[in-house]
Amino acid sequence: MKLSGWKIGYAAVVLLCTAYGFTILRGPHGIPGLVEKRQQIHDLEKQNSDLNREIERKRLHIQRLAESPAEQELELRQRLKFVKPGEKVYVTPATAKVAHQ
Repeated sequence: MKLSGWKIGYAAVVLLCTAYGFTILRGPHGIPGLVEKRQQIHDLEKQNSDLNREIERKRLHIQRLAESPAEQELELRQRLKFVKPGEKVYVTPATAKVAHQ
């Protein structure tokens, strides 16, 4: 049985293409790169959803502050340590440590 030049050439081309494809798929831009990109996408989507939840939480907080004077007063008292005239404030060592953190 005699092999023609065409068959040998065709087999060589198929073999070279298979080897090239195998090498490319195993390289850094092949399947491992695809898996890494998918993991990065998943991480970024999770980070994005966390940030969206944080934005919504802050938006609701701002809305409550805009609608409620009592909420505004409470926020000022907590953040800026405002005190009403005539109120007495006692600072203990435990509260002093919390205030400095």
